[in-house]
Amino acid sequence: MFEKTGEKKVMRDPIHGYIHVEDKIIWDCINAKEMQRLRRIHQLGGDFQIYHTAEHSRFSHSLGVYEIVRRMVNEIEELRVRLSDYEKLTVMAAGLLHDIGHGPFSHAFESVSLLSHEEYTCKIITENSEIHRILERCDVSLSKDVVDIIKGRHRNELLNQIVSGQLDADRMDYLLRDAYFTGTSYGNFDLERIIRTMRIVDERITVKESGIHSVEDYIMARYHMYWQVYLHPVARSYEGLLVMLFRRLKYLYQNDADSLQNVEMLIPFLKDTPAGIEDLFLLDEAAAFYGFARLRTHPDAILRDLSSRILDRKLFEYETVSDEARIEEIKHKALQAGYSPDYYVYSDTAAQALYSLYQRNESGHNIWILGEDQTVKELSTISPLVHAVCHEKLKEDRKVYYPKEIL
Repeated sequence: MFEKTGEKKVMRDPIHGYIHVEDKIIWDCINAKEMQRLRRIHQLGGDFQIYHTAEHSRFSHSLGVYEIVRRMVNEIEELRVRLSDYEKLTVMAAGLLHDIGHGPFSHAFESVSLLSHEEYTCKIITENSEIHRILERCDVSLSKDVVDIIKGRHRNELLNQIVSGQLDADRMDYLLRDAYFTGTSYGNFDLERIIRTMRIVDERITVKESGIHSVEDYIMARYHMYWQVYLHPVARSYEGLLVMLFRRLKYLYQNDADSLQNVEMLIPFLKDTPAGIEDLFLLDEAAAFYGFARLRTHPDAILRDLSSRILDRKLFEYETVSDEARIEEIKHKALQAGYSPDYYVYSDTAAQALYSLYQRNESGHNIWILGEDQTVKELSTISPLVHAVCHEKLKEDRKVYYPKEIL
């Protein structure tokens, strides 16, 4: 039996009512500096530029994922009985810590960092950090086992599915939480019904057929949230400005590094070698915004302009494009107007599948439905809605972004 807190800790939460903690190691991890840093990282990257109440953090989402995992391993009878206390603790820790390596501005930072947030997450858990020391004090194998779950390679496939499948604690929390904080209703689904109808069959998490409509609602919630929130073109415009700013910073670091001495918090991420976990710890969004504020007075006109656009929300315009000719035309007009196309014209393509049907060797990541006759079938084979989704053409949205004054 692992050490418990003196009394059960509870934290109010708008999605789950309360977050419940009774394991001391979980409480210690929550209070570790690397975890507290997530309070200073927006959950939704650039979406707070569109949805003004989307100010929630990676910290609150991580607590929410932990709470769903805690409920699953205690309320789903087969999991409660089959998992050992160590496995339950490990998967709860993985749910809590799965996003600990996120940089500022969420996924926008990934395009300027040499390491992904998943890679930083694993380094924080396994290298010399407060989180690592907390885990190792509990059990010398715990940090490795937590990382194995986050990477989806744990020897107990059930633990992988709980944290990172297509019907997992991570997605279920962020859909409900992001819908709540953006004020959008189409991200909602019946979490209670899904948990209540979950069953374990042959090392797979399944949902009873009586819960299939709640799963379909969950699938549609993902679809609407991606296109209305996560892939919103204004958020992509804001995140594109961040990418252009870092592109210019990297150029200047290579050609005039001395001019960047007053934004030392950004320097480790401009080098050709990956920044360390302590560098990541120091670069939260507050530090990044302070750096951008300093760049307002930088001698380089492009840095001054891009940093001011980010801070003052002077975002680029955008339009849908279907070929390169229009992009080249906009680049030409930008050049004529005195703007460098390398920093003032960019394009991206957004695409999102509602539900991906995985191949046999990845079947643990499909959604499985348990029929009344106790047979298990993959979701798309018995849901006409999901079947249609799996076979429709992948929706794509290509946009080009530029200052509105060039046209």
